[in-house]
Order: sequence, then structure tokens, then C-alpha cells
Amino acid sequence: MADLTYLNDASVFHNLDVRFKAKLIYTYSGLFCIVVNPYKRYPIYTATCVKLYLGKRRNEVPPHLWAITETAYRNMLTNSKNQSMLITGESGAGKTENTKKVIAYLAAVAVPPKKKGADDKKVSLEDQIVATNPILESYGNAKTSRNDNSSRFGKFIRIHFNGAGKLAGCDIESYLLEKSRITQQQEVERSYHIFYQLLQPFVPDMKDKCLVTDDIYDYTYVSQGKVTVASIDDNEELEMTYQAFDIIGFSETEKWDCFKLTAAIMSCGQVVFVQKGRDDQAEMGDMVFPKKVAELFGVDCNELFKAFCKPKIKVGTEWVTKGQTLEQATTGIGGIARASFDRIFKWLIIKCNDTLIDKSMKKANFCAVLDIAGFEMFDYNGFEQISINFVNEKLQQFFNN
Repeated sequence: MADLTYLNDASVFHNLDVRFKAKLIYTYSGLFCIVVNPYKRYPIYTATCVKLYLGKRRNEVPPHLWAITETAYRNMLTNSKNQSMLITGESGAGKTENTKKVIAYLAAVAVPPKKKGADDKKVSLEDQIVATNPILESYGNAKTSRNDNSSRFGKFIRIHFNGAGKLAGCDIESYLLEKSRITQQQEVERSYHIFYQLLQPFVPDMKDKCLVTDDIYDYTYVSQGKVTVASIDDNEELEMTYQAFDIIGFSETEKWDCFKLTAAIMSCGQVVFVQKGRDDQAEMGDMVFPKKVAELFGVDCNELFKAFCKPKIKVGTEWVTKGQTLEQATTGIGGIARASFDRIFKWLIIKCNDTLIDKSMKKANFCAVLDIAGFEMFDYNGFEQISINFVNEKLQQFFNN
């Protein structure tokens, strides 16, 4: 039940229902703000609510994530010391959503004043910071058994400010992207959202440029579990991802190279190797998908698959050709697919960081958010899930120290 002591001042919110809803999902326990995920959208993150928490102490307003964020921001300004917030919980608890709200609040309250004669059409820094979310979610979020939009990586986001407390940029560090999901999923799970966005109609020439078909089941790597999620509109998500690339400042070539490489990774699962005669030597089978993969990667098809079937290795000072079995060749292309996606993801973060630092403003301090990947304990935990659970513990210890 909501605490009625917060309802004395009728000017605090325009809508009393908003106050009740804020109280229903937020409460405090010492320094911690405990949040219950309502699994629905409440109107408690509007511009009106921002004004409510701006400049207020925590005990003056209803419990809210923004009260914690405001306290961190004011402590940074008052003490000239960096501030950080740790967001932790099980998968599906709402960590990533709350991280986005923290960033949105800091972007709203610390917008630098607009310079005279500034181009109105130029994308603002605060818009670019917020626009990183669709890209990181498309390439780093997936459906798990407990969460339709689970972050499968950890991230540490620093929001930088100048001496006057105005926004001066942002940078992101990522931890332990779950790579096994790229080539294998359980029945109730799905791979990363970007694979399913590529087959959507929002970008008319997407399928032609990325050489993808209309049927997701043509791609073994990404169709072993669920291929649709009731709570996610993949076409709408593609629209947001596509626009976010433009907002952040990716060139057309960079944007399309990213999409093409993603499609190539998805197509790697359709490359079939066959056994040559009685030999154990792997050879190429049907060449339809191998040619697509090579074209999307921008390399020569024969040279690419020669590296999978007959790779060269160094023995002493000599280079020799080593024959590969079917299993070795198939495992090799799966490993390359996972490693390629990991490199795309890291490149996206590097590119975002290059864009999000305002070099014209001097950075004094930062407010940071650590959003770690969700804990999930199953009857059977794979190596990567055990690693995520272990690293989360270590990250928290390191962060607290």
C-alpha cells in the first residue's frame, strides 16, 4: 500500500495514481533502493517526474530510482568525486531498464546550454547517449527462459560531466558477452535480437543487401529455440536500431558492413562439409551458402573455405597443410562465427565511445552505472553460465572495493 505521507502536497504530481505506482515498485533499505519489476510500463518516468526529483533530498520525495541518481549527481557536484551505482539482480529483475532510466535522468538534468548559432539539426550529445541502448540491446540482448529481453553481457557506463555539472560525454565498458548463444539455444530461448531483425520489412533493401531469405528456419544457428517473442516487435526494434546508427554517427558503409557481417555469421550455420571418398578429409558440399558467406565477409570464397578444410600450420620453420575431418571443419566455422560476432560487438562499443566523448568540453568527474548480466541457475549450467555467475560475484566485490 502506498505511503499517504507523500500525498500532502497536491502539486508534487499531476496524477495521484503515479504516486501510488511509484511507491508500489520502489522502496529503500538503508543505502539500497529495492525495485520490484511490475512487467508493465508505468507513467513514472516523465519530464514532470524529472522536475519532482531535481534538487531534492531522498527523504523529501517518494522512493524512486531517480532519487538515488539525484543523490549521486549532487554528491559528485558537492564533493568533486566520482560516483557509481551498482544495479544487480536475477535475470528479468529489470536491471537494464533501470540502467536506461538512470542514463535518461542524467541526460535530462545535465544538458549543456545550447551555443548561439548552433545547428538545430545537429544531434545532441544526450540523444546520442540514449541512442546507444537500441544498438547494444540488439547485439547483446536475447530471450532466455526467464526473461524476454535479457542482457547477455555486463556493462559499466560512465557519464562524464564538466566542472559545472554539464554533460561532457559517455563511455562504455563491456564484460563477458555470452558467445555460445550465437550457434546454439535451448528450446525456450532465442539468440540475439539482431538476427531476427534482419528479416523484417522496415528496411526494404535489407534482405537483398544482406543476402538473407524470408524464412528464419533457413538458418540453423538461430532457429533451434524460439524465433518470435510475444513482447517484442522485431520490425519496430529494427527501426530503432537502424535510426540509432544514424543518431550516433555511423557512416552508411559502417552501418551496412555491420549488418552484412551479422548476416554472414547467421549464414555460417548453413555451410555443409562432406567427406571425400574413404578419406577423413572434409570438402565443401553445396556452394550456395558458402558463396553468400564469402561475399558478405568480403573475401575470396575458395581461399576462405580452403582455410577450414586444409588450413596451413607452422611446424618449426616450415608451413604445412593439415587435413581436417568433418567434425573439425564444422567446429571451426562455428568458432569463427562466434569470434566474429564478439568482435563486431566490441567494435560497436569502441565506435560508440569515439562518438560519445565531447572533445570540446573538459571532463571533471563522472557518474557511473554497473549493469551486470543476470544470475540464472538451471538444473544444468553450461560453462558460460557458470562463468557469468562467478564473474558477477567478482565484479561486485571489485566494484564495492
